[in-house]
Amino acid sequence: MATNPVGVEENFGAGEDAGQGQFVRVIVADTQAIFRAGLRKIFALEDDIRVVGQAETLAQTQSAVAKFSTDVLIFESALAPNPVESVVELLRQNPKLKVVVVTPGPDEELTLELFRRGAHGIVSREVEPELMVDCLRKVVAGDTWLDTQAIHWVMAAYRNQNSRSSGARPKVQLTPKETLIVSCVTQGMKNKEIALRVGTTEQVVKNYLRKVYDKLGVADRLELALYCLNHHVVDNAKVPALPSASQSAAPSNGAANAAAAGASAGNSSVASVPPIAGSSTEKSS
Repeated sequence: MATNPVGVEENFGAGEDAGQGQFVRVIVADTQAIFRAGLRKIFALEDDIRVVGQAETLAQTQSAVAKFSTDVLIFESALAPNPVESVVELLRQNPKLKVVVVTPGPDEELTLELFRRGAHGIVSREVEPELMVDCLRKVVAGDTWLDTQAIHWVMAAYRNQNSRSSGARPKVQLTPKETLIVSCVTQGMKNKEIALRVGTTEQVVKNYLRKVYDKLGVADRLELALYCLNHHVVDNAKVPALPSASQSAAPSNGAANAAAAGASAGNSSVASVPPIAGSSTEKSS
């Protein structure tokens, strides 16, 4: 067991603006010291990645996330009895945090739930070092990272959901306001940011989304985003920019939970997916 499981890189902060962008700041949370040490060695070889903290328990993970300014949390699923709820809580407390979950092996149910509830990347403990590095960079850039098997699971779940509907869904015409809000959802925005962009309140956004869910026959943000992707619902919609600081009293949460699905190309074993969906279910909210 590590004597100081929550720590910080000594050289972090020197010249934080490296070339065209900042360092990717990472917290490694894993029960195995050898795995944490291995990742630190891998990332030490990269000019744009810095490990700013590490943890070996869930409590230490929460402490590290609160203590250190970070971009990505690498979170071992075995750290928590319920890793899905732990990820949800970490994202609730840190909306801008990107979470990459490390699983012990292929697990369809866990993968789908993590993806559905907001995990930005899901990798196996056996992931190759260069793929883990690619994963971090893609996630920070706004993509979702899934391997080929996980993408197949997500698409199969969507197809099964479609097959449960009674025949083909009729063509539905969304109002301009509904289209604008849906477009924001497909880009991974939460209700607070959507409200800022379209000049309304979070409650109004929720009301619009409930109407859209009923119109399209979907249950939540993930199904909404997948439906829009499949039916090209908001292909040409333009999302307004955030108002200036003088026009808004509250900062944006940003596109916190990106999620998407697509088919992998060629023989690649891992694919990154563009950000098209949020994670939280809102029909009951």
